[in-house]
Amino acid sequence: MTSLPILTVLELSHLSPPPATVDDGGSLPLTFFDLFWLNAPPVHHLFFYELPDVTKTYFTQTIVPNLKHSLSITLQHFFPFAGNLIVFPTDPSRKPRYVTKKATRSRLDFDDLTGNHPRDCEKFYRLIPLLGKASKVSDYVSIPVFSIQVTLFPNRGVSIGMTNLHTLGDASTRFGFLKAWTTIARSGTDESFLATGTLPVYDRWLINNPKLEESYLKRAKVEGFNEEYRPRSLSGPTDKVRATFVLTRSTINRLKERVSTDLPTLEYVSSFTVACGYIWSCVAKSRNDELEAFGFAVDCRARMDPPIPAAYFGNCLGGCMMMAKTALLTGNDGFVTAAKLIGENLHKVLTDKDGVVKDIYAMMDDLLSNGMPTTEMGVAGTPKLKFYDLDFGWGSPKSTKRFPSSTTIRYLYAPARNQTKI
Repeated sequence: MTSLPILTVLELSHLSPPPATVDDGGSLPLTFFDLFWLNAPPVHHLFFYELPDVTKTYFTQTIVPNLKHSLSITLQHFFPFAGNLIVFPTDPSRKPRYVTKKATRSRLDFDDLTGNHPRDCEKFYRLIPLLGKASKVSDYVSIPVFSIQVTLFPNRGVSIGMTNLHTLGDASTRFGFLKAWTTIARSGTDESFLATGTLPVYDRWLINNPKLEESYLKRAKVEGFNEEYRPRSLSGPTDKVRATFVLTRSTINRLKERVSTDLPTLEYVSSFTVACGYIWSCVAKSRNDELEAFGFAVDCRARMDPPIPAAYFGNCLGGCMMMAKTALLTGNDGFVTAAKLIGENLHKVLTDKDGVVKDIYAMMDDLLSNGMPTTEMGVAGTPKLKFYDLDFGWGSPKSTKRFPSSTTIRYLYAPARNQTKI
Protein backbone atom coordinates (compact mmCIF):
# COMPACT_ATOMS: atom_id res chain seq x y z
CA MET A 1 0.00 0.00 0.00
CA THR A 2 1.41 3.38 -1.01
CA SER A 3 1.93 5.70 1.96
CA LEU A 4 0.64 9.27 1.87
CA PRO A 5 3.22 12.04 1.34
CA ILE A 6 4.44 13.74 4.49
CA LEU A 7 4.13 17.14 2.81
CA THR A 8 1.73 18.33 0.11
CA VAL A 9 2.32 21.58 -1.78
CA LEU A 10 -0.92 23.58 -1.95
CA GLU A 11 0.33 26.79 -3.58
CA LEU A 12 3.54 28.36 -4.89
CA SER A 13 3.55 32.14 -5.24
CA HIS A 14 6.03 34.80 -6.30
CA LEU A 15 5.40 37.99 -4.36
CA SER A 16 6.56 41.54 -4.87
CA PRO A 17 5.78 44.97 -3.40
CA PRO A 18 2.62 46.73 -4.63
CA PRO A 19 3.02 48.26 -8.12
CA ALA A 20 4.80 51.62 -8.36
CA THR A 21 5.90 51.56 -4.69
CA VAL A 22 9.56 50.65 -5.26
CA ASP A 23 12.02 51.94 -7.85
CA ASP A 24 12.65 49.01 -10.24
CA GLY A 25 16.09 50.37 -11.07
CA GLY A 26 17.23 50.75 -7.48
CA SER A 27 20.09 48.83 -5.94
CA LEU A 28 21.78 48.61 -2.57
CA PRO A 29 25.55 48.14 -2.47
CA LEU A 30 27.07 45.71 0.00
CA THR A 31 29.30 47.03 2.76
CA PHE A 32 32.28 45.14 4.18
CA PHE A 33 29.94 43.87 6.92
CA ASP A 34 27.80 42.23 4.18
CA LEU A 35 30.73 40.99 2.11
CA PHE A 36 32.01 38.96 5.06
CA TRP A 37 28.91 36.74 4.77
CA LEU A 38 28.96 36.35 0.98
CA ASN A 39 30.03 32.70 1.11
CA ALA A 40 28.24 31.83 4.34
CA PRO A 41 25.38 29.28 4.40
CA PRO A 42 21.84 30.69 4.45
CA VAL A 43 19.99 31.51 7.65
CA HIS A 44 16.98 29.29 8.45
CA HIS A 45 14.29 30.36 10.90
CA LEU A 46 11.16 28.40 11.83
CA PHE A 47 8.13 29.59 13.80
CA PHE A 48 5.28 27.42 15.10
CA TYR A 49 1.88 28.96 15.89
CA GLU A 50 -0.82 27.01 17.72
CA LEU A 51 -4.29 27.17 16.07
CA PRO A 52 -6.30 24.18 17.37
CA ASP A 53 -9.27 24.60 15.01
CA VAL A 54 -7.48 25.52 11.79
CA THR A 55 -8.80 23.71 8.70
CA LYS A 56 -7.50 23.41 5.18
CA THR A 57 -10.29 25.68 3.93
CA TYR A 58 -9.52 28.40 6.46
CA PHE A 59 -5.82 28.02 5.76
CA THR A 60 -6.11 28.39 1.97
CA GLN A 61 -8.91 30.98 1.91
CA THR A 62 -8.00 33.20 4.86
CA ILE A 63 -4.54 32.64 6.36
CA VAL A 64 -2.53 32.35 3.13
CA PRO A 65 -4.22 35.31 1.34
CA ASN A 66 -3.78 37.51 4.43
CA LEU A 67 -0.12 36.56 4.74
CA LYS A 68 0.48 37.24 1.04
CA HIS A 69 -1.28 40.61 1.19
CA SER A 70 0.56 41.77 4.30
CA LEU A 71 3.90 40.46 3.04
CA SER A 72 3.52 42.39 -0.21
CA ILE A 73 2.90 45.60 1.73
CA THR A 74 5.85 44.87 4.02
CA LEU A 75 8.15 44.38 1.03
CA GLN A 76 7.34 47.95 0.01
CA HIS A 77 9.31 49.12 3.05
CA PHE A 78 11.85 46.25 3.16
CA PHE A 79 12.36 45.98 -0.60
CA PRO A 80 15.72 44.08 -0.53
CA PHE A 81 13.83 41.01 0.74
CA ALA A 82 12.07 40.94 -2.65
CA GLY A 83 15.27 41.42 -4.61
CA ASN A 84 18.24 39.39 -5.73
CA LEU A 85 21.93 39.41 -4.94
CA ILE A 86 23.84 40.62 -8.01
CA VAL A 87 27.41 39.35 -8.41
CA PHE A 88 29.81 40.27 -11.23
CA PRO A 89 32.08 37.20 -11.56
CA THR A 90 33.97 38.55 -14.60
CA ASP A 91 34.88 41.80 -12.84
CA PRO A 92 35.75 41.15 -9.17
CA SER A 93 36.41 44.85 -8.62
CA ARG A 94 32.67 45.56 -8.93
CA LYS A 95 30.99 45.07 -5.56
CA PRO A 96 27.98 42.70 -5.37
CA ARG A 97 24.58 44.34 -4.88
CA TYR A 98 21.25 43.44 -3.77
CA VAL A 99 10.39 36.22 -2.82
CA THR A 100 9.18 33.23 -3.21
CA LYS A 101 6.38 31.95 -0.92
CA LYS A 102 5.12 28.37 -0.72
CA ALA A 103 2.05 27.02 1.10
CA THR A 104 2.08 23.35 2.11
CA ARG A 105 0.14 20.85 4.20
CA SER A 106 1.98 18.53 6.59
CA ARG A 107 1.26 15.15 8.17
CA LEU A 108 4.02 15.63 10.76
CA ASP A 109 3.19 15.82 14.48
CA PHE A 110 2.85 19.48 15.55
CA ASP A 111 3.27 18.72 19.28
CA ASP A 112 6.33 16.57 18.63
CA LEU A 113 8.00 19.35 16.66
CA THR A 114 7.24 22.07 19.21
CA GLY A 115 8.37 20.09 22.25
CA ASN A 116 11.74 20.28 24.01
CA HIS A 117 12.65 16.58 23.76
CA PRO A 118 15.26 15.22 21.29
CA ARG A 119 13.95 14.74 17.74
CA ASP A 120 15.54 13.84 14.43
CA CYS A 121 16.66 17.08 12.76
CA GLU A 122 15.42 15.82 9.41
CA LYS A 123 11.81 16.21 10.58
CA PHE A 124 12.21 19.99 10.59
CA TYR A 125 13.98 20.27 7.24
CA ARG A 126 10.77 19.66 5.27
CA LEU A 127 9.28 22.81 6.81
CA ILE A 128 12.09 25.11 5.68
CA PRO A 129 12.13 26.43 2.09
CA LEU A 130 14.98 26.39 -0.38
CA LEU A 131 16.12 29.55 -2.10
CA GLY A 132 15.45 29.99 -5.79
CA LYS A 133 18.02 29.09 -8.41
CA ALA A 134 20.70 31.50 -9.56
CA SER A 135 20.58 32.77 -13.14
CA LYS A 136 23.05 34.39 -15.53
CA VAL A 137 21.96 37.80 -16.83
CA SER A 138 24.30 39.68 -19.16
CA ASP A 139 27.57 40.13 -17.23
CA TYR A 140 26.25 39.28 -13.78
CA VAL A 141 24.73 36.42 -11.79
CA SER A 142 21.38 36.99 -10.06
CA ILE A 143 20.81 35.04 -6.83
CA PRO A 144 17.49 35.02 -4.91
CA VAL A 145 17.97 36.05 -1.28
CA PHE A 146 14.74 35.16 0.52
CA SER A 147 12.06 32.47 0.59
CA ILE A 148 9.10 31.60 2.85
CA GLN A 149 7.14 28.40 3.42
CA VAL A 150 3.85 28.35 5.36
CA THR A 151 2.78 24.86 6.44
CA LEU A 152 -0.61 23.72 7.73
CA PHE A 153 -0.93 21.18 10.53
CA PRO A 154 -4.69 20.44 10.33
CA ASN A 155 -6.50 21.21 13.59
CA ARG A 156 -3.20 21.97 15.36
CA GLY A 157 -1.54 25.04 13.89
CA VAL A 158 0.78 26.45 11.25
CA SER A 159 4.51 26.88 10.85
CA ILE A 160 6.29 29.65 8.97
CA GLY A 161 9.74 28.72 7.70
CA MET A 162 12.12 31.30 6.30
CA THR A 163 15.43 31.10 4.48
CA ASN A 164 17.62 34.04 3.54
CA LEU A 165 21.20 34.68 2.54
CA HIS A 166 23.09 36.13 5.49
CA THR A 167 24.36 38.78 3.08
CA LEU A 168 20.85 40.27 3.14
CA GLY A 169 21.03 41.22 6.79
CA ASP A 170 21.70 40.16 10.35
CA ALA A 171 19.26 39.15 13.09
CA SER A 172 18.41 42.77 13.88
CA THR A 173 17.41 43.37 10.25
CA ARG A 174 15.36 40.16 10.10
CA PHE A 175 13.60 41.04 13.34
CA GLY A 176 12.75 44.52 12.05
CA PHE A 177 11.27 42.98 8.90
CA LEU A 178 9.26 40.40 10.85
CA LYS A 179 8.03 42.96 13.35
CA ALA A 180 6.75 45.10 10.49
CA TRP A 181 5.15 42.10 8.74
CA THR A 182 3.33 40.91 11.86
CA THR A 183 2.08 44.43 12.61
CA ILE A 184 0.74 44.80 9.06
CA ALA A 185 -0.75 41.28 9.12
CA ARG A 186 -2.77 42.09 12.24
CA SER A 187 -4.24 45.30 10.83
CA GLY A 188 -4.34 44.65 7.08
CA THR A 189 -2.56 47.94 6.26
CA ASP A 190 0.75 49.61 7.05
CA GLU A 191 -0.85 52.57 8.85
CA SER A 192 -0.15 51.19 12.32
CA PHE A 193 3.41 50.24 11.37
CA LEU A 194 4.11 53.70 9.97
CA ALA A 195 2.64 55.32 13.09
CA THR A 196 4.44 53.21 15.69
CA GLY A 197 7.18 51.29 13.89
CA THR A 198 10.59 52.28 12.63
CA LEU A 199 11.36 52.39 8.92
CA PRO A 200 14.62 50.72 7.87
CA VAL A 201 17.64 52.94 7.26
CA TYR A 202 19.43 52.18 3.98
CA ASP A 203 22.14 54.88 4.03
CA ARG A 204 25.36 53.03 3.12
CA TRP A 205 27.47 56.11 3.80
CA LEU A 206 27.01 55.39 7.49
CA ILE A 207 29.48 52.54 7.07
CA ASN A 208 32.58 53.39 5.09
CA ASN A 209 35.83 51.45 5.29
CA PRO A 210 37.39 51.09 1.81
CA LYS A 211 40.33 49.08 3.16
CA LEU A 212 38.14 46.37 4.69
CA GLU A 213 35.82 46.39 1.66
CA GLU A 214 38.74 45.70 -0.66
CA SER A 215 40.10 42.98 1.62
CA TYR A 216 36.76 41.22 2.10
CA LEU A 217 35.91 41.44 -1.61
CA LYS A 218 39.17 39.70 -2.52
CA ARG A 219 38.49 36.92 -0.01
CA ALA A 220 34.95 36.44 -1.35
CA LYS A 221 36.30 35.11 -4.69
CA VAL A 222 33.27 36.35 -6.63
CA GLU A 223 34.80 35.04 -9.87
CA GLY A 224 33.61 31.61 -8.73
CA PHE A 225 29.93 32.64 -8.79
CA ASN A 226 27.95 31.45 -11.82
CA GLU A 227 24.48 30.22 -12.77
CA GLU A 228 25.32 26.86 -11.16
CA TYR A 229 25.72 28.53 -7.78
CA ARG A 230 23.75 26.78 -5.03
CA PRO A 231 23.90 27.90 -1.40
CA ARG A 232 24.32 25.13 1.13
CA SER A 233 20.96 23.67 2.13
CA LEU A 234 19.58 21.58 4.96
CA SER A 235 19.31 17.96 3.92
CA GLY A 236 18.89 14.49 5.37
CA PRO A 237 19.10 11.79 6.37
CA THR A 238 21.21 12.81 9.32
CA ASP A 239 22.37 11.29 12.58
CA LYS A 240 21.70 14.55 14.41
CA VAL A 241 18.92 15.25 16.89
CA ARG A 242 17.59 18.54 18.17
CA ALA A 243 16.50 19.31 21.73
CA THR A 244 15.72 22.40 23.78
CA PHE A 245 17.19 22.97 27.24
CA VAL A 246 15.67 25.77 29.29
CA LEU A 247 17.64 27.86 31.77
CA THR A 248 15.21 29.55 34.15
CA ARG A 249 15.81 33.00 35.57
CA SER A 250 16.49 31.54 39.03
CA THR A 251 19.13 29.21 37.57
CA ILE A 252 20.81 32.07 35.73
CA ASN A 253 20.83 34.19 38.88
CA ARG A 254 22.55 31.39 40.79
CA LEU A 255 25.16 31.08 38.03
CA LYS A 256 25.82 34.83 38.17
CA GLU A 257 26.19 34.68 41.95
CA ARG A 258 28.70 31.83 41.62
CA VAL A 259 30.82 33.77 39.13
CA SER A 260 30.63 37.02 41.11
CA THR A 261 31.66 35.19 44.28
CA ASP A 262 34.57 33.30 42.72
CA LEU A 263 35.69 36.16 40.47
CA PRO A 264 34.78 39.43 42.23
CA THR A 265 37.04 41.49 39.93
CA LEU A 266 35.63 40.13 36.65
CA GLU A 267 34.35 43.24 34.89
CA TYR A 268 31.70 41.69 32.67
CA VAL A 269 29.17 39.28 34.19
CA SER A 270 25.77 39.01 32.49
CA SER A 271 22.99 36.50 31.92
CA PHE A 272 24.39 35.92 28.45
CA THR A 273 27.97 35.27 29.51
CA VAL A 274 27.09 32.88 32.35
CA ALA A 275 24.57 30.99 30.20
CA CYS A 276 27.16 30.57 27.44
CA GLY A 277 29.84 29.61 29.95
CA TYR A 278 27.61 27.02 31.58
CA ILE A 279 26.64 25.39 28.30
CA TRP A 280 30.21 25.47 26.96
CA SER A 281 31.50 23.73 30.09
CA CYS A 282 28.69 21.14 29.99
CA VAL A 283 29.34 20.24 26.36
CA ALA A 284 33.09 20.04 27.04
CA LYS A 285 32.46 17.16 29.45
CA SER A 286 31.32 15.00 26.54
CA ARG A 287 34.67 15.22 24.74
CA ASN A 288 38.26 14.17 25.12
CA ASP A 289 40.92 16.73 25.97
CA GLU A 290 41.19 18.88 22.87
CA LEU A 291 41.37 22.50 21.76
CA GLU A 292 37.97 24.06 21.22
CA ALA A 293 36.75 27.45 20.07
CA PHE A 294 33.73 29.45 21.16
CA GLY A 295 32.41 32.56 19.45
CA PHE A 296 29.45 34.86 18.91
CA ALA A 297 28.52 38.00 17.04
CA VAL A 298 28.34 41.49 18.54
CA ASP A 299 25.92 44.07 17.15
CA CYS A 300 28.02 47.11 16.26
CA ARG A 301 25.26 49.64 15.54
CA ALA A 302 25.28 51.44 18.89
CA ARG A 303 29.02 50.85 19.26
CA MET A 304 30.17 52.53 16.04
CA ASP A 305 31.86 55.92 16.23
CA PRO A 306 29.60 57.73 15.69
CA PRO A 307 26.74 55.28 16.43
CA ILE A 308 24.43 54.39 13.57
CA PRO A 309 20.63 53.98 13.84
CA ALA A 310 19.27 50.78 15.37
CA ALA A 311 17.08 50.44 12.27
CA TYR A 312 20.07 50.29 9.90
CA PHE A 313 19.30 47.64 7.24
CA GLY A 314 21.97 45.05 6.53
CA ASN A 315 24.74 43.42 8.48
CA CYS A 316 26.54 45.28 11.24
CA LEU A 317 28.26 42.60 13.28
CA GLY A 318 31.62 42.24 14.94
CA GLY A 319 33.02 39.07 16.42
CA CYS A 320 34.10 37.79 19.81
CA MET A 321 36.11 34.55 19.79
CA MET A 322 38.13 32.55 22.27
CA MET A 323 39.75 29.12 22.62
CA ALA A 324 40.51 26.78 25.50
CA LYS A 325 41.60 23.22 26.18
CA THR A 326 38.79 20.90 27.21
CA ALA A 327 40.54 20.13 30.50
CA LEU A 328 40.16 23.77 31.58
CA LEU A 329 36.41 23.69 30.97
CA THR A 330 35.64 20.56 32.97
CA GLY A 331 35.80 19.80 36.66
CA ASN A 332 34.45 21.88 39.53
CA ASP A 333 35.87 25.14 38.18
CA GLY A 334 35.10 24.49 34.51
CA PHE A 335 31.99 26.66 34.40
CA VAL A 336 33.68 29.58 36.17
CA THR A 337 36.66 29.32 33.81
CA ALA A 338 34.40 29.35 30.76
CA ALA A 339 32.41 32.33 32.06
CA LYS A 340 35.69 34.14 32.81
CA LEU A 341 37.03 33.58 29.28
CA ILE A 342 33.78 34.77 27.71
CA GLY A 343 33.39 37.77 30.02
CA GLU A 344 37.01 38.92 29.61
CA ASN A 345 36.98 38.61 25.83
CA LEU A 346 33.63 40.36 25.47
CA HIS A 347 34.76 43.18 27.76
CA LYS A 348 37.91 43.55 25.67
CA VAL A 349 35.89 43.80 22.44
CA LEU A 350 33.44 46.34 23.87
CA THR A 351 36.10 48.60 25.41
CA ASP A 352 38.80 48.44 22.73
CA LYS A 353 40.17 51.95 22.22
CA ASP A 354 40.27 51.33 18.47
CA GLY A 355 36.54 50.56 18.37
CA VAL A 356 34.53 47.44 17.56
CA VAL A 357 35.21 47.44 13.82
CA LYS A 358 38.01 44.98 13.18
CA ASP A 359 39.17 42.76 10.35
CA ILE A 360 37.44 39.55 11.45
CA TYR A 361 39.66 37.45 9.20
CA ALA A 362 42.74 38.91 10.90
CA MET A 363 41.18 38.20 14.30
CA MET A 364 40.58 34.59 13.30
CA ASP A 365 44.10 34.20 11.91
CA ASP A 366 45.54 35.56 15.14
CA LEU A 367 43.38 33.23 17.22
CA LEU A 368 44.28 30.19 15.12
CA SER A 369 47.98 30.94 15.48
CA ASN A 370 47.65 29.19 18.84
CA GLY A 371 46.48 26.01 17.15
CA MET A 372 43.58 24.66 15.11
CA PRO A 373 40.55 23.83 17.27
CA THR A 374 39.02 20.36 17.02
CA THR A 375 35.56 21.66 17.89
CA GLU A 376 33.87 24.98 17.20
CA MET A 377 30.78 26.24 18.98
CA GLY A 378 28.86 29.41 18.27
CA VAL A 379 25.81 31.33 19.41
CA ALA A 380 23.07 32.24 16.95
CA GLY A 381 20.52 34.77 18.12
CA THR A 382 20.22 37.05 21.11
CA PRO A 383 17.62 37.41 23.90
CA LYS A 384 17.52 41.15 23.16
CA LEU A 385 15.43 40.48 20.04
CA LYS A 386 11.98 39.34 21.16
CA PHE A 387 11.15 36.81 18.45
CA TYR A 388 8.57 35.27 20.77
CA ASP A 389 6.60 38.54 20.60
CA LEU A 390 5.98 38.21 16.84
CA ASP A 391 2.20 37.90 16.51
CA PHE A 392 0.46 37.59 13.12
CA GLY A 393 -2.91 37.76 14.88
CA TRP A 394 -2.79 34.22 16.31
CA GLY A 395 -0.91 35.03 19.50
CA SER A 396 2.77 34.47 20.26
CA PRO A 397 4.59 31.56 18.62
CA LYS A 398 4.61 28.33 20.61
CA SER A 399 8.16 27.68 19.48
CA THR A 400 10.86 29.28 17.35
CA LYS A 401 13.93 27.51 15.99
CA ARG A 402 17.12 28.31 14.09
CA PHE A 403 18.99 25.81 11.95
CA PRO A 404 22.63 26.06 10.86
CA SER A 405 23.64 24.62 7.50
CA SER A 406 27.12 23.86 8.79
CA THR A 407 27.85 20.30 9.87
CA THR A 408 31.06 21.20 11.69
CA ILE A 409 29.91 23.96 14.00
CA ARG A 410 27.61 23.41 16.96
CA TYR A 411 25.19 26.29 17.44
CA LEU A 412 23.34 27.54 20.45
CA TYR A 413 20.25 29.67 19.96
CA ALA A 414 19.29 32.14 22.65
CA PRO A 415 15.66 33.25 22.33
CA ALA A 416 13.80 34.82 25.24
CA ARG A 417 10.32 33.35 25.42
CA ASN A 418 9.37 35.22 28.58
CA GLN A 419 10.89 37.09 31.48
CA THR A 420 11.95 33.99 33.40
CA LYS A 421 13.68 31.90 30.74
CA ILE A 422 16.48 32.16 28.21
